[in-house]
This record gives sequence, structure tokens and C-alpha cells, in this order.
Amino acid sequence: MTELRRRMDEDMVVRGMAARTRESYLAAVTGLAKHYRRSPDQISDEDVQAYLLHLIRDRHRSWNTCHIVVHGLRFLYPTTLKRDRTTFSIPSMRQAGKLPVILSREEVHRVMAHTANLKHRTMLLTTDAAGLRLNEVLHLRVTDVDSARMTIRVEQGKGGKDRYTVLSAHLLEALRVYWQATRPTVWLFPSARRPQPIDPSALQRAYQIAKRQAGITKPGGIHGLRHAFATHLLEAGVDLHTIQRLLGHGHISTTTRYFQLTRHTEMGVDSPLDLLARFAPPPQG
Repeated sequence: MTELRRRMDEDMVVRGMAARTRESYLAAVTGLAKHYRRSPDQISDEDVQAYLLHLIRDRHRSWNTCHIVVHGLRFLYPTTLKRDRTTFSIPSMRQAGKLPVILSREEVHRVMAHTANLKHRTMLLTTDAAGLRLNEVLHLRVTDVDSARMTIRVEQGKGGKDRYTVLSAHLLEALRVYWQATRPTVWLFPSARRPQPIDPSALQRAYQIAKRQAGITKPGGIHGLRHAFATHLLEAGVDLHTIQRLLGHGHISTTTRYFQLTRHTEMGVDSPLDLLARFAPPPQG
């Protein structure tokens, strides 16, 4: 697998593919190989299709996650392994008009309370409090946390864009407790075995276990915490363009869908508006 991984990565490099895309595609291939416990070049299209079904039906992976896996495997087989054609697939579109299920603030607190591992709990808290995508929280560096400006720098997020998002006092305190206990050097949340970010499946698994132990039956993965961040900000009266900037949405239309998810709630001391009051965009230039 090591040689095949090297060949595939080189094929992606020469095509100018972004580092995070390469990581996602390589992770997709690794997941397939681990599932069948053999090299991908010995796995048929029928087996790949069965694996995709397993991800959706048994592991409850999101459409976006499976879509990335399909793209990674569609690169591996025709490009690196020179297989003439592939027949595995998933539906190309999600159900039209489907809205994400949003966790309430109380449910988010319960998830955190039932996450025993300090690293996992801090990662979930960071995802929720800063509105990050899974890949963004995985690739945070220690230097991305700016306590002087109370911001978190998100480098090369979706679409290859950098941005800043909010660092609340509560999150900063949690990050300091985590740093004192683990002393990360480069990556904020490194793998325990290798000098690279933690594997996304480990955090997804921890999140699902915490949800189950908290008695939450709502569907969805970690991305639900990002949805909750945006929805709670909107409920708190924060304007759409500010939320768009914090989330890193390229189009305001992506942000406006949260209008359909909001409900009027009474703001408390831990409301997103309180957090946002501590946020100021860094000076330009």
C-alpha cells in the first residue's frame, strides 16, 4: 500500500491538486483497503460499490463524505491503476430542498458533556464555537489561535480561501487547558502516532458515540455543529454578511438558507452574540 499511495500522490501532485484534496483522496483509498484488508488493486468494482453501500447504510456517512470517497477512488483506478473504466457510483445529487437537522444549544452542551476524551471534546467545542468544517478543525495549527485578537485563522478552507473566525473566551480557556495537558507543537490536534493531523474518522466516531450517550437521536455528523453555529448566530440577531464571512461562504445564497432553520429564542449569557462581540476582523494590509 505504501508504494501505491506514493504513486497516487505523485499523480495528484503533477495535476496540481490541492494538498487537502490529496489527503482526502488518499484517506478514501486507505479506508477501502482497511475495510477489505487487501490492496485496492485487488478489489473489484462490485466490491467498491458494496463498500459505498456500507458507508451509507451501516456507518451513516453523509452524502458529501461518500461523494469525496467516490472521487478519490475514481482517480485511483483510471489514473494510477490504469483501469479502463469504473462502474461504482452514488447518486449525483442529494434530495432537493432537504434541510439539515439542527442541534439545540442544550443538545450541543450534552454532546460535549458526554465526550470523555480531552482532545476530541476540545475539537468538537472548537468546531461548534468557531463554525468550522471538519477538515478545517483537523488542519488547525497552534499558531492559528490568536488570543490577542481573539480570532482563529482558517488557512486554505473550502475553495482555497483563508479567513478569520471568532475565538470566544470560553473556547480560549478550553484550548489553554488542552494545550497544558498535551503540548502540541505544530498541528493543534495531531495524531497520537504520526506528526500529522488526527484521522477524521476518529473524531466522527467520537461524535456519534457522544450523541448516542447523550440520548440524541437526530441524524447527522459533525457538520451539524457548524450548522448549529450559523443558526444560533442568526437567532441572536447577527447579520447575514457577518455570518457569511465567519463561515467562509462564497455566496450569500448559501448563508440565507439558515433563515429556514431559525426559531426565536431567548438569548442567554452564552449566546453567539456574546461570543461575536469579542470578534473583530484583523486589520487589512
